[in-house]
Amino acid sequence: MATMLQLFKETAMRIGEAIRLQWVDLDSENNTVTVSAPEKNGSPRMLKISNKLVAMLNALPRKSERVFATTSYGSFERNFHYARKRTAGKLQNPRLLYIHFHTLRHWKATMEYHKTKDILHVMKLLGHRNIQNTLLYTHLVTFESDEYHSAVAETVKKALTLVEQGFEYVCTHESLMLFRKRK
Repeated sequence: MATMLQLFKETAMRIGEAIRLQWVDLDSENNTVTVSAPEKNGSPRMLKISNKLVAMLNALPRKSERVFATTSYGSFERNFHYARKRTAGKLQNPRLLYIHFHTLRHWKATMEYHKTKDILHVMKLLGHRNIQNTLLYTHLVTFESDEYHSAVAETVKKALTLVEQGFEYVCTHESLMLFRKRK
């Protein structure tokens, strides 16, 4: 289940696309996965994945041509709901009960839009053929302003402190490291 959830988080695949994923769709050398059987008349797409996800996928048993060979949608959903309910009880957080597979698709689309501000990139990531469908994934988000706090680090120790405080590295100028953090 952890592998499937990581796949959703990194690729924004739909559950049906993930269940139909075949081993030939995984390229471990280039860290990509191809959605060759998209749902809802979507576009086939090739998606970049992390080394962590490649390792998780390669650790799965290769019992058939499909990556998640023994998983049906119903059994996977029941297992997820059981784990989600148990975790929500253990953490005393009932909001976890509102997380669904599709929640991770929305999360990834929102984060990609926030990072790139490129709705066409998000549209390709999700495999949508119509931009109106993609806009549904980003309309509820209020993005932060483009105002930043700036800081300068002259030493590696100061740079480490700034990173720990949430600043992001921008560039180096005349041996000074420049950082920024949203206001």
